Amino acid sequence: MTRTTRGYIARRRRKKLFALNFRGAHIKNARAAIQQKKRALFSAHRDRDRQKINFRRLWIIRINAAIRESGVCYSYSRLIHDLYKRQLLFNRKILAQISISNRNCLNLISNGIIKNSIVGNP
Repeated sequence: MTRTTRGYIARRRRKKLFALNFRGAHIKNARAAIQQKKRALFSAHRDRDRQKINFRRLWIIRINAAIRESGVCYSYSRLIHDLYKRQLLFNRKILAQISISNRNCLNLISNGIIKNSIVGNP
């Protein structure tokens, strides 16, 4: 028997795969491209959450390093606790930017909190 030519439906389904940035069989083979695309979407979703966690970790490290560098026996956890206790609304991103760009400002904030805690003013 002679071979029949297939219709255009399967070809159209495979052509609409958007796998241009992949390498090897993942750009040519439809099944491999589908699997790679699913994996890429899964990794992108997972890594968006990981990125938030990593940036928060980086900000905490920067704040802690700047606080400890000032010479005062003061740690990151005590600073954050005292900020919350005094209802000062600084998030960690802003504190990390202050610690990089203007260390004197961060030292003023921490020293003001230390003075208030020694005196006992809320």
